[in-house]
Amino acid sequence: MTLTRRAVLAAALALASVPALAQTSPAPASAATDAKLPVVASFSILGDFVKNVGGDRVAVTTIVGPNSDTHVYQPTPADAKKLAGAKLIFVNGLGFEGWMDRLIKASGSKATVVVATKGITPRERTATEPQDDDDHDHGKGKKHAHDHGPIDPHAWQSIANAKVYVANIRDALIAADPAGKAVYEANAAAYTQKLDALEADAKAAIAGIPADRRVIITSHDAFGYFGDAYGLKLLAPEGVSTESEASAKDVGRIIRQIKAQKVPAVFLENVTNPKLVDRIAKESGAKVGGELYSDALSDDKGPAPTYIDMVRYNLRELSGALSS
Repeated sequence: MTLTRRAVLAAALALASVPALAQTSPAPASAATDAKLPVVASFSILGDFVKNVGGDRVAVTTIVGPNSDTHVYQPTPADAKKLAGAKLIFVNGLGFEGWMDRLIKASGSKATVVVATKGITPRERTATEPQDDDDHDHGKGKKHAHDHGPIDPHAWQSIANAKVYVANIRDALIAADPAGKAVYEANAAAYTQKLDALEADAKAAIAGIPADRRVIITSHDAFGYFGDAYGLKLLAPEGVSTESEASAKDVGRIIRQIKAQKVPAVFLENVTNPKLVDRIAKESGAKVGGELYSDALSDDKGPAPTYIDMVRYNLRELSGALSS
């Protein structure tokens, strides 16, 4: 019998919940590391925010690394050890890390959990977007249902929202390490200024694309906040989670929309399988505009090792494909 993702996840968390593991102390660290506040971030983009605010006073460990998909991540016993040694655990919230609550419980961690999206108005999927709680075909006649709810968790795709993440991170670090208050405030202010400049550049870049060409297709619905903020219309055959799979009906609908609206380009994502986008491009006649970074950064050798790099790279890809 083929194991489902849920079964594999349950097995991994069962391992993590073994008492000996939950009580395991983190490995000894150097004196320099001991002096820093140990924190964990759930995924790479959030980890970058924390590093920018925390600076040299914080030691940041990230659970889901570069080019990896948080939606379908399978926690390991090593992840439980990371949480056990942390003072703060930063999560996105909005249902993005569906496995995190169980992992925290299994780890025995006493860390404060910080929801970085606190204060952000969640984006709800519209009636025309695919619903992740629908049944989807998974090959060989098999189906199963998903229930990720109507909320879009990809709030970081709006730079205005990224500033809210930064403020929440700043406040949490100050609460955990009051002696570092001045440092955290200065770091957050400096980084927010960079985000202000990035936001101005994003608005200018999208404004430079002809209005009738500001429509794109991506694998899953990760860019809704970006589209709402900067004036792009986004279509996605999959819903807000990559755990769902597009049905034949969804794919057919997208292809018809591409042809009817003359959508100029479809885009791959760094965390999704390219086969679906390639198929849509082939059947619709649209070109593949490039690869966008959605739910994860690249590694240090890639084009998007930081959040600011990621947004600028995506803007170049979008402008290049849609303006010509």
